[in-house]
Amino acid sequence: MTITPPFGRLLTAMVTPFTKDGAIDWAAVETLAAHLVANGHEGIVVNGTTGEAPTTKSSEKEEIIRVVRSTVGSSIKVLSGAGDNETEYSINQAKRTEKAGADGLLVVTPYYNKPPQAGIEAHFRAVADATDLPMMMYDIPGRTGVPIEPDTIVRLAEHPRIVALKDAKGDVASTSWVIKRCGIPVYSGDDILNLPLLSVGAVGFVSVCGHTVGRDLRELLDTWFAGNQKRALEIHQKLLPVYTGTFRTQGAILTKAALTLMGLPGGHTRLPLVDATEAQIAQLREDLRAGGVAVN
Repeated sequence: MTITPPFGRLLTAMVTPFTKDGAIDWAAVETLAAHLVANGHEGIVVNGTTGEAPTTKSSEKEEIIRVVRSTVGSSIKVLSGAGDNETEYSINQAKRTEKAGADGLLVVTPYYNKPPQAGIEAHFRAVADATDLPMMMYDIPGRTGVPIEPDTIVRLAEHPRIVALKDAKGDVASTSWVIKRCGIPVYSGDDILNLPLLSVGAVGFVSVCGHTVGRDLRELLDTWFAGNQKRALEIHQKLLPVYTGTFRTQGAILTKAALTLMGLPGGHTRLPLVDATEAQIAQLREDLRAGGVAVN
């Protein structure tokens, strides 16, 4: 089975760099978007979990889309998170996203409400019907409290604008069956499972570690799809310390710290997230160096 990736193979969910007083650092947004493109990315996802979307206003989300779009040009896909636990709000956010110039939507399962599968399906269909943008569903039950069940995914994959699935479920067996049953393009949403998900038919990554090891992830994808599984495994094993280290505390917190260690403008977090402690930064420095990342 050959599955075409609708947004390219390598995307990263970009952080939103804030100043110490909580404002968005727009120059840093431009710098980070350019950094991702220079390191082999075909797409950037903004306003997601790693972008601290729950703490940004709709107007800020729209401006992030516009700034990233302007920075990366038309050849790089720009997706934006538009999911919420209220369907009407998600629809409005999707419309704002389309107007701001994004190429696609990333829509997470409604969280906290813990809706039944019928409600989840109706939610995704309503958002997909609201714009002309292609949608990537985001399945991350560890955050939302409820998974998108395989039968639901298979039905939703029939919708003409639901074109991909970001899989952070951590259940490779379940995902294997989904791919076999409907062939939906699956993107790994959990860096440490990037290679395992490729092995069962995933088409690419929506990474967090792409901020720090984008070139390695590009090579991993290229070698895998060129048939060089041995080299892909070598890269996977090399990156294990980075995968683990980036999530010792929380992905956005430590990614921002990692970017700062690399001399890039990671910026600060917004409450309720807090910046990494000195002890956390020291451990992160060791993890990054163990994975081959040059840091200060």
